[in-house]
Amino acid sequence: MTDYSAYTVGVLALQGAVTEHMRQIEQLGATALAVKTVEQLALLDGLILPGGESTAIGRLMRHYGFIEAIRDFARQRKPLFGTCAGMILLAKAIEGGEAAHLQLMDIRVQRNAFGRQTDSFQTDLKVKGLAQPFPAVFIRAPYIRHITSSAVEKLAEFNGNTVLAKQDNLLACAFHPELTDDLSIMRLFLTMIEQARPHR
Repeated sequence: MTDYSAYTVGVLALQGAVTEHMRQIEQLGATALAVKTVEQLALLDGLILPGGESTAIGRLMRHYGFIEAIRDFARQRKPLFGTCAGMILLAKAIEGGEAAHLQLMDIRVQRNAFGRQTDSFQTDLKVKGLAQPFPAVFIRAPYIRHITSSAVEKLAEFNGNTVLAKQDNLLACAFHPELTDDLSIMRLFLTMIEQARPHR
């Protein structure tokens, strides 16, 4: 089993499922940090943008100076992982004319693509690179409507729509891996961190 104890992984703690992500990070042996200030980014090897309400999180990120700070974090080749609302925050474009937030990943996303909260569901999802299907939980989830660069790799689809994708040091996920006991998606992200920091 890979030793991730050298790595510190932050979870942006402005809104959303922060503690659930931190629990999975710690289960895999890395250090988890709830990130509430821009200054904390310097302590991190990777950062997770959790689910929540993307417009509200985006507004808070702008208020506290996180937009440019996280763009700079990405420019340092440090891995970023956006889940649900986090996927929307990473996207270069959002369907319907809403202004994009971080504009880092070459994707156009559709918000609330699977319906309302009452339309939430779980399904076994085939994920590229994983031996077993992943129990994906979709809650007011987005999906990737368009991929605008060959640098973006599709890792999972549901009903023909991309719901998990990777681009260099960016990982975007439409569902909520932190709400399951399956650590394989979080392990995938920690592996990205390990590859970005091979000599730690």
